[in-house]
Amino acid sequence: MKVAIGVTYDGGPFEGWQSQASGRTVQDHLERALTTVASSPVRLVAAGRTDAGVHALGQVAHFETEVERPLQAWVRGANSALPAAIAVQWAQHVPDAFSARYSATARTYRYLLYCHPVRPAVLAGRVGWYHLPLDLEAMQTAGRLLLGEHDFSAFRSIECQAKSPVRNLRRLGVAQRGPYFVFDFTADAFLHHMVRNIVGCLVYVGKGRHAPDWMADVLASRDRSRAAPTFGPAGLYLAEVRYGPEWNLPGFPPIMPFFSAALPE
Repeated sequence: MKVAIGVTYDGGPFEGWQSQASGRTVQDHLERALTTVASSPVRLVAAGRTDAGVHALGQVAHFETEVERPLQAWVRGANSALPAAIAVQWAQHVPDAFSARYSATARTYRYLLYCHPVRPAVLAGRVGWYHLPLDLEAMQTAGRLLLGEHDFSAFRSIECQAKSPVRNLRRLGVAQRGPYFVFDFTADAFLHHMVRNIVGCLVYVGKGRHAPDWMADVLASRDRSRAAPTFGPAGLYLAEVRYGPEWNLPGFPPIMPFFSAALPE
């Protein structure tokens, strides 16, 4: 049978999602915990491979097993064997045709940026930080220039293994809540470092280094060297993965309003 799970995690203590020889990734911890429940090896396929330091509010993965367990056993049993920074939120039987990766119709990432002369303390590792004032309207204008289907080569890392750099960016929202800027990105899929590279460019626009139109020039260039440096991972969250109603997947519990996936359009 095939089982889908919903997972949340603080990415700070781990070496990203994808399994590594070190065994210190989110996938490694989850597979060991689920293997304990199943008493046989479990291998996971995830909706998205988050980098080291990147968090997840709505990661979805699936695995296949010949072992029958109550759904709550996959949740509680795995959580009892997981570090505190990872929690399985739900488990659901799914048809063989389901894939956590390929059945997803959209993914939403959120970047939280603390804009203040002094670095954060309590939220260290959970928000990005910039020390100078930023122009919200300029960043909103620049962001709109990236909407639609484009070649995003200028915003992909050199390590990106995607076969095509073309992505459909359906939404790029920028909002301000006091000293916090909230960046929301929804697309069919994302390239490696795409969100963090775009955030870096938006910050360049926000601080006045470039006019908003510069964003269109960077996009058209398809040249990574024309864009800003990659912004840090601390404030990045895989906020939501969307699937069609035919899969009948459960939702995720709300965290805090600031961290939830919904922002005004």
